[in-house]
Amino acid sequence: MNIVVYCSANNDLPREITDVAIDLGRWIGEGRHSLVYGGVNAGLMHITAQAALDAGCESIVGIVPEFFKHRADPLCTKLVLAHDLNDRKSRLIALGDAFVVLPGGLGTIDEWISTLSHLMVEGVVGQGSNRPIIVVNHNGMYSPLAEQLALTAQSQFSRSPLIASSILVNNSQELITTLSTISTK
Repeated sequence: MNIVVYCSANNDLPREITDVAIDLGRWIGEGRHSLVYGGVNAGLMHITAQAALDAGCESIVGIVPEFFKHRADPLCTKLVLAHDLNDRKSRLIALGDAFVVLPGGLGTIDEWISTLSHLMVEGVVGQGSNRPIIVVNHNGMYSPLAEQLALTAQSQFSRSPLIASSILVNNSQELITTLSTISTK
């Protein structure tokens, strides 16, 4: 299973969130899944990749925009250079069987919403999409956005209730339990 991870590339993050990235990477490696991520050698991106590699992961795919290639993570077993951020998102979405959103900044939020939008279109055009998006809602950081998505899904402007279909979890245990349930389906 290809697990796409969206997350912060900032360093010096709190231990409680780096532990989530380590637990996620370990689960990916131990389960012999593939990690697909932004491929940058920093922050939660690198921490997740290192934990996956340490746990035996043999497929770590980094998708890096050409202008960031100097920041590519040497842990990648496959490095894909994208033309720009939009190309990167498209490639990440195309490869994902499941998506995990860890805490991050605007880029992470953009990746989450772009993935959600893409999966909704798949559902509308009849291809169906059973590719889950799991969001680690660390200290409620994504609660306002999840609430906005729920309101939008209930409005007359939304075509699909899938807009509010992301699965919010609060910690490593909930994340791993959710991923384990999905991977056995």
